[in-house]
Amino acid sequence: MIDGQKNGYMEIKRDITAALLEWEQRPERKPLIIQGARQIGKTWIMRKFGEEYFDHVAYFNFDASEELCREFENTKNPERLIDILRLYTEYPIEPGRTLIIFDEIQQSNKALNSLKYFCEEAPEYHILAAGSLLGVSLSQGDSFPVGKVEFLKMYPVTFREFLRADTPRMYEYLENLTEIAPLPEIVMGCVAEAYRRYQVCGGMPAAVAAMLDKRGVQEIEEIQKAILTAYALDFAKHAPGKDIPRIAAIWNSIPSQLAKENRKFVYKLVKTGARAREYEDGLLWLEHAGMIYRIYCSSKPGLPLSAYDDLSAFKIYLCDGGLLRVMAQLPAEVLWSENSLYTEFKGAMAENMVLQSLAAHFGVMPRYWMSEATAEVDFLLQDNTSLFPVEVKSGTRLGGKSLGIYIDRFSPELALRYSMNNLKRDGAILNIPVFLADWTKRWIKI
Repeated sequence: MIDGQKNGYMEIKRDITAALLEWEQRPERKPLIIQGARQIGKTWIMRKFGEEYFDHVAYFNFDASEELCREFENTKNPERLIDILRLYTEYPIEPGRTLIIFDEIQQSNKALNSLKYFCEEAPEYHILAAGSLLGVSLSQGDSFPVGKVEFLKMYPVTFREFLRADTPRMYEYLENLTEIAPLPEIVMGCVAEAYRRYQVCGGMPAAVAAMLDKRGVQEIEEIQKAILTAYALDFAKHAPGKDIPRIAAIWNSIPSQLAKENRKFVYKLVKTGARAREYEDGLLWLEHAGMIYRIYCSSKPGLPLSAYDDLSAFKIYLCDGGLLRVMAQLPAEVLWSENSLYTEFKGAMAENMVLQSLAAHFGVMPRYWMSEATAEVDFLLQDNTSLFPVEVKSGTRLGGKSLGIYIDRFSPELALRYSMNNLKRDGAILNIPVFLADWTKRWIKI
């Protein structure tokens, strides 16, 4: 078992705490469900938040107790349920003083449905809920308390969170920037080096902790391989029987899908003769489990982005770049050296890492844009009422005409280009070092 509370994870401060604190202090608060892929630290953050901001934490794991699941079969009354829950914990359960945690809540439809009654009849209790594959369960619509719960999306550890623990001095420098100007060479060098370490471990908390503890690449990769194995076991345990081989085939094809120059998902790379309708359920399962991001092609840059999706054209990226590296069997030392064999996939890794940042910091999943076979922009990013074209380069070379074609055709207020070059405004293009993608919202405002 990979436990986020072990191996130094306590050192990693997570930004999601601010959103949890805002929820805790709201008088019209509803039970809150934290969503996200497994192994990203949902259980740890709920416990940690309870320990820091409440007098008591009453933790209940529905996967560990069939007896507890059965208790919710017998009553819907919140006060009756509270009386029963008090028998399952040694800690007091008091309104305003106790954080109630329902973990692995997907194991009990009745427990999930009970959140409706806590919202309506006992809103004075603070309730957090989460589950390893809760997104899959919610997509099935069983006993879902519509309108009676709040949702909070959680992501793997971001580079910003990693840098805060790894190189605090550089983190503080970046946090205090107030203008778009080239960064000092020492900052570029130190932060780029930290970013390479982050590319090795990715954002899974156990792997991040191993990197911060300097336990070596071998141990980091053993942790990552264990997570990948756990993901694969989820297919067999939780997915519908007919979809299991298709989900596994899609999952295993991701590195080869991304190795292509245009990254577009091609069904024949999954299996010769494969058809979209046979694999759509498998793709949806992986999406709902939080394991992949599906980025649709946008037919035109318009608001909202989702209204212009070409549902037949999309790209698939992994939820975590560190897992992608291990899954593709890419040696860590490649990140520190120039290798002529590491070309297309180097670009794919850069795109995956930037997408992780954009997904974690913007409320709308990006799209990508293509013209009539003459140009392609890696991502289209929506921020409130603004649309920004995004180009991602893995090195310092900035060749390519696609971004310029987009700018000439649509005249965006700003275009974003991520590369290993320094921070700089160049006409309509804002050049951002790829390792500073987590600060994109700040650069846009400046």
